[in-house]
Amino acid sequence: MSDHMSRYSLTAGLLAGLICAGVAPALAQKAPDFSANNTGWVSVGGEWTPLPGSPPPVKQDPSHRYVPNNVREQPTFRVADIDNPNLTQFAKDQLKRTNEAVLAGKPMWSRSARCWATGPAFLLTPAQPMFFVQTSQQVTILAQHDNDVRRIYLNVPHSANPKPAWYGESVGRYEGDALVIDTIGFNDKTFVDNFRTPHSDKLHLVERLRLVEDGKFLEAEVTIEDPAVFLQPLHVTKRARRVEATLAEWRCAAGEMNNAFANGADPLPMAAKADF
Repeated sequence: MSDHMSRYSLTAGLLAGLICAGVAPALAQKAPDFSANNTGWVSVGGEWTPLPGSPPPVKQDPSHRYVPNNVREQPTFRVADIDNPNLTQFAKDQLKRTNEAVLAGKPMWSRSARCWATGPAFLLTPAQPMFFVQTSQQVTILAQHDNDVRRIYLNVPHSANPKPAWYGESVGRYEGDALVIDTIGFNDKTFVDNFRTPHSDKLHLVERLRLVEDGKFLEAEVTIEDPAVFLQPLHVTKRARRVEATLAEWRCAAGEMNNAFANGADPLPMAAKADF
């Protein structure tokens, strides 16, 4: 028997063994389809949930009650708990300024409410669905709110020096039932969450997206690393529920973008100039 045939027989035998053991189907698992049957995804809640072993993400200051919309009470703006032990002094100082503005009565609208790009808090934007377009070379995520777009380029490395951008530079790959997205190259003009936790241009985001509960939910496991803001990386999760919808033509109302009462009340964070 030739060497080629011997190798073929060995490979066939190993494959047969894997099939009998139930391993081969896992190796050949189909990539997740996030877009079938007019599927959209609506964020559930507006905060990160920590995974076991993660430092805590920023949460509401327990001395100030947060009231969301649509609960038959006067809504309030979030006030961050700056005693979070995982925050750097830079992050605490920025959040303290935001808290003081909220408590002084200034309207600290979210970036999405003001029709501004949300950056790394993209998955936290409520109300409007997001949609996926998946091809062999690229995954595009379209947020119906103001038609925000993220592009994930598949099976390619990052650029050597990506130009800072609102949503950074995202590359991705499929691993079993998950889409893994690696993003760098953010500018420092957005926030990590809805408490306005700042970030620097050193921010590094890794997201693992997969379908759970028979496809009723899209679950994201996210690692958030930024030495200017967090002493240790965050490992958090976020879910979105499935809805049947088609992408609507939507224009974010520009009123809050130029709200005279809000102008000057929402300073954009500027990262500390330091070497990390």
